[in-house]
Amino acid sequence: MTYLVTGATGKAGRHVVDHLLRAGVPVRALTRNAGRADLPEEVEVVEGDLTDPGGLAPALEGVVGLHLLTAAGDDYATLRTGPELVELARRAGVRRVTLLWNGRPGPVEEAFEDSGLEWTRIEAVDFMSNTLGWAESIRTEGVVREPFADVPTAVVDEADVGAVAATVLVRGGHGGRSYSVTGPQRLTARQRLAAIAGATGRKLGFEELTVEQARARWRAAGHSEEVIEILVSWHANPPAAAATVVPTVREITGREPGTFAAWVARHAEFFAPEGAAQKGAAGPR
Repeated sequence: MTYLVTGATGKAGRHVVDHLLRAGVPVRALTRNAGRADLPEEVEVVEGDLTDPGGLAPALEGVVGLHLLTAAGDDYATLRTGPELVELARRAGVRRVTLLWNGRPGPVEEAFEDSGLEWTRIEAVDFMSNTLGWAESIRTEGVVREPFADVPTAVVDEADVGAVAATVLVRGGHGGRSYSVTGPQRLTARQRLAAIAGATGRKLGFEELTVEQARARWRAAGHSEEVIEILVSWHANPPAAAATVVPTVREITGREPGTFAAWVARHAEFFAPEGAAQKGAAGPR
């Protein structure tokens, strides 16, 4: 009766692990590097790669609930191994699967929709933790350089995404459903920076990049052209759901979603000026 979390050290996956542990169920975590997992000792950590499913059968032994990524690798490219993963889940006797959407339906979603298994798609519109990508420039320069400064999205606390996925896996009753998961308000990048400025007591600047400048920066960071096109499409013209606040967190978990202000308060040390004491220099879980 084990629950397997893929991407267990990632933004949402780490919180899926935490919420499953709170529910009192056995948790197994799949990661590409077990030695760097840094997960609670009660979690069984196994190594594996979703892009190479041939060796994943042992990780699925005894698993009844599976939290599955739909993108993988260092650049989060769309995962193409959906049919193989479906077959592995069937053979293992998996009962429920949550699919963490990566911005558009892909091969994994398509395979599970036709599988006969109880699947639920979790559509997290924009993680609050993506804001940590600004941390270094805020610490060192007091400025953020980003494109699409005034496009609002209903950013969601990744802890709430983890809570929704864990609740669906443990309680069931959501088969064949797709859920948009959002925070309680729409915020632009400028508004998020203003919240960080308020929390840290600093005057911070925003310099808006052009689309071509953004493309060049993403290429320099090593992103594939596929991922860059997804980023441009998503941020320049996000779907209506990305900016529509919905009550999914409350309806599934029974509690209100976290605000961006509360998230910033928990992570303010990452935006502190250069030279200030830094906690958890490697980043939050």
